[in-house]
Amino acid sequence: MSALPAGRLVGVGVGPGDPELMTLKAVRALGTADVVAYFAKLGNASHARAIAHSHFRAGAEELPLGYPVTTEMAKDEEPYRDAIASFYDASARAVAAHLDAGRTVAVLSEGDPMFYGSYMHLHVRLADRYPTQVIAGVTGMSGCWSLAGAPIAQGDDVLSVLPGTLAEGELARRLAGTDAAVIMKVGRNLPKIRRALEAAGKLGQALYVERGTMDGGYCERLAGRADGPAPYFAIVLVPGWGGRE
Repeated sequence: MSALPAGRLVGVGVGPGDPELMTLKAVRALGTADVVAYFAKLGNASHARAIAHSHFRAGAEELPLGYPVTTEMAKDEEPYRDAIASFYDASARAVAAHLDAGRTVAVLSEGDPMFYGSYMHLHVRLADRYPTQVIAGVTGMSGCWSLAGAPIAQGDDVLSVLPGTLAEGELARRLAGTDAAVIMKVGRNLPKIRRALEAAGKLGQALYVERGTMDGGYCERLAGRADGPAPYFAIVLVPGWGGRE
């Protein structure tokens, strides 16, 4: 008896939150997938699933993958690194079991799968063993600067994308050396981000955007926002083009 052909892995970018920002290609992929996998914090619903579930093929099996760690930490913190590596290893094995059975597995990714996306951890573990396709998605940062109406970069502007988990001095140094910036992983790092922007002389330009493209999304000057922790769907923008023609 011949072995089953290997299934196909598809990383599907579902965009930043508004279901209407999903691409036609993503919708078609979900309409044919045998299994739909998605990441979520343990005990929480998957935001990626909420965006895309109406496009799942009837009868498709769902494979939730629950994170063991719920707070962003710097990647060099050993307990976090060990826990998350073990989680991605186990997740890859769960997906591979379906691929070995000849099924097409679509893995949902908020924003774009290859940009700060959890999908990429499965990709590096599986793509050399199975047929693989990656479907690009609208990034969260582009959704946020569109909501803010903030031209972010033009001409020779340099745009830097920075995680808020960086050390304060490093964050300030990088902010001082760039024209425009996107700061992700805000959360409990917001007070540190504010201090780094002030040290770099860019606090006055900075915009705080929460839930970009989603219901209840809004934007305000970071300088006027209280210093409490930010929710998961928050980002800080430093526009570089500012009023130039």
